[in-house]
Amino acid sequence: MKKYIAYTVTALIASIGVSIAAPDKAAIEAKERAAWQTFKDKKADDFKKLVSADFRGVYAEGISNLQKELDDMKKWDMKSFAISDYDSFSDEPDVIVTTYTVKLEGTYDGKDMTGTYNCGTVWKTEKGAWMAIFHTNTKEEKPAGQ
Repeated sequence: MKKYIAYTVTALIASIGVSIAAPDKAAIEAKERAAWQTFKDKKADDFKKLVSADFRGVYAEGISNLQKELDDMKKWDMKSFAISDYDSFSDEPDVIVTTYTVKLEGTYDGKDMTGTYNCGTVWKTEKGAWMAIFHTNTKEEKPAGQ
């Protein structure tokens, strides 16, 4: 019986540790918004505080890394963005996956990129801070006639 109690207590302590380590939905959403805002404002140093040096992105235009994101930041003229339908989940204490929609108004290298994008980001704790390690987005396409 003592053995079962010890296992139960150990499992309880482990679950408390996991719940403390994982951020709540609002906290990680705030980080997501901060990443978008620093990108929009072209604040590369602040952006690097939110995005891992090993970052990867997958977009219709191709594969990206942190340096390419920083180079692309200079080509964007983002007028506005609005995040909605935000959701997140985690089954690991140091990783969280988010999905959401962004309505964006702006241009990239002079080309109009205004539209609604379906997005996903993977966040991981690195040295005690939540950092974006992966991001993808795709522009919604409306079916013909809509």
